[in-house]
Amino acid sequence: MLRRALRLGLSRGSPSRGLRTRGGGPRADSNGKWTEFKKKLQVAWPGGSWEPFADTSHLPPEHADIVIIGGGVIGWSVAYWLKRLETRKNALRVLVVERDPTYSQASTGLSIGGIRQQFSIPQNIQLSLFSIEFLRNINEFLAVPDEPPLDIQFNPSGYLLLASEENAPVMEHNVKVQRQEGAQVCLLSPEQLKNKFPWVNTEGVALASYGLENEGWFDPWCLLQGLRRKAMSMGVHFSHGEVTELISSVSPMVTSRGEQVNIKRIYEVHVKMNNSLEYQPVECAIVINAAGAWSGHVAELAGIGIGPPGTLQGTRLPVEPRKRYVYVWHCPQGPGLEAPLLTDVSGAYFRREGLGGYYLGGCSPAEEEEPDPQDLVVDHDFFQEKVWPHLAQRVPAFNSLKVRSAWAGYYDYNTFDQNGIVGPHPLVCNMYFASGFSGHGLQHAPAVGRAMAEILLKGNFSTIDLNPFSFTRFYLGEKVLERNII
Repeated sequence: MLRRALRLGLSRGSPSRGLRTRGGGPRADSNGKWTEFKKKLQVAWPGGSWEPFADTSHLPPEHADIVIIGGGVIGWSVAYWLKRLETRKNALRVLVVERDPTYSQASTGLSIGGIRQQFSIPQNIQLSLFSIEFLRNINEFLAVPDEPPLDIQFNPSGYLLLASEENAPVMEHNVKVQRQEGAQVCLLSPEQLKNKFPWVNTEGVALASYGLENEGWFDPWCLLQGLRRKAMSMGVHFSHGEVTELISSVSPMVTSRGEQVNIKRIYEVHVKMNNSLEYQPVECAIVINAAGAWSGHVAELAGIGIGPPGTLQGTRLPVEPRKRYVYVWHCPQGPGLEAPLLTDVSGAYFRREGLGGYYLGGCSPAEEEEPDPQDLVVDHDFFQEKVWPHLAQRVPAFNSLKVRSAWAGYYDYNTFDQNGIVGPHPLVCNMYFASGFSGHGLQHAPAVGRAMAEILLKGNFSTIDLNPFSFTRFYLGEKVLERNII
């Protein structure tokens, strides 16, 4: 009787799904009837307690149209916009894979939550302008029936950037570009700066730019959870697991210059289950690399950068994790409630945090002083030696500040030109990138998600032209540089 039941349950005609180990192994039935089948086995087995199959309800689907690797704010934004812009409801099966659903090391939750329009590249300004509109009207985009509205806690206090005599011409040029794109930014002389913000020491400042509207900071966690909640309500699948392998087909071809290249297409993503050696293969049509600081590793899984130096096949995705410190201090005599997010000529920055004289800030280290990104341990000496002296010089009240706490987080740092990579890979033809934003991914996430959905569903960027941010610029050596990066 048992053998007959096993034959009936595991016949070739019965649908199954693939919970596999590296050595192969059994496939478990997932069509909703396996529970009934297990009961029959329990009756047939002596003692009635045999449990031959594990519950597979936690597994990702065996098939997905689009697999998004990375469940941070960029990944969930892409998922949301794909569902929002699909022409027919439930036309797309979208899967988001995230290895750490607690987001304990994710860049999103560890960000300071700033958003600014003060960039020098028109596309970055346009990304900010749309994203701030999204944030200001967040419940028009992300409301879910019978769920409480989102409170993004947007503080529109603006950004205040300070420039030395050497960098003043660059700032003037940047503000001209910003105004051409529709941003409301003004220039302040040292005298005007002192009149508007009396707590600022203007020594060494030749010019300042100040965002009059649509700049400030917000709650990153609220945006992440809002995007995730809305996307899942629209039918997006989520899997807690790690992508460990990308299986591709290869088609050799010869270019017009006689160079032989291999065109790859990923057809299966292996998702390793948490705390297990088992993995789930997911067949797919499109893979989106939104893995943030770890997107370089995901690119390597697809074979990107594995080839002769100087060739397109040998061009790697130049994204790596960079550790950044954020410090929180208390200073009752510090700048008041209308203080903007200030960035000093030295690169040190700060903003108000809540009420009662608390502030947070930090400074990016020099290239030769980059800390080891293997962990998120905070270097408190860095504040004492590299951050506090600049803060105290610029804001004399900060001479008496007291540090209360600190944390470290990751930038998905693009070592080539510190700007995002958006769009497809030229040789791995169904891998798309949405990574490498080098510190401004959070603030641009709503607009980047929309852009990714446009190129996937419509074949082109129909609202903001992000073609300059394509992968091919690394091979061609064409940098897209921000002037006066902060």
